[in-house]
Amino acid sequence: MIRDFWQAVKGRRTYYSLAKESQIGEERLRSIIENAVLHTPTAFNSQSGRVLVVTGAQQNALWDIVEAALRKIVPADAFGPTEEKIAAFRKAYGSVLFFEDQDVVKGLQEKFPLYKDNFPIWSQQASGMLQFVVWTALEEVGFGASLQHYGALIEEEVRQRWSLPESWSLIAQMPFGKPEAKPGEKEFQSLDGRVRFSN
Repeated sequence: MIRDFWQAVKGRRTYYSLAKESQIGEERLRSIIENAVLHTPTAFNSQSGRVLVVTGAQQNALWDIVEAALRKIVPADAFGPTEEKIAAFRKAYGSVLFFEDQDVVKGLQEKFPLYKDNFPIWSQQASGMLQFVVWTALEEVGFGASLQHYGALIEEEVRQRWSLPESWSLIAQMPFGKPEAKPGEKEFQSLDGRVRFSN
């Protein structure tokens, strides 16, 4: 049973220290991901979101790919902190990879040329909503997670390794697992100047 909606929204936090443990079975995990993909809204009901979930050896392989890619662009004498960060993500139980199918986006651009410039923007917005729904749902069942962005750096190798269509554009990666430490205190800016009402 999900908690009160606002409790769930407020409870979603960023966790970097994660263990390779799961409090739920694979069937429950699949249900969470599939329901998120089915029910997260998209512009024109495009349903352009695509997801790959990796666990076990495939989880390790993903972050090996990220580390190898980063070694090519980060100086060796400065790689220590990067290596530690990637090792922490590799320690997680699994990762959710979020994609947007560019064939869907292009199809809508052709069908509705008046909105051509908007469809890539709406696609990104839909992906953001999907990421939030998955993140919050994972938190609800006891996982911690964070959101990472190595898309262009690893996209081609990820598509090749997991035999994904060329049209799948990698947007974000979400390592998740059993939290090993509490998140830090969250600071909030004043709502003055951030929210306005008019009637």
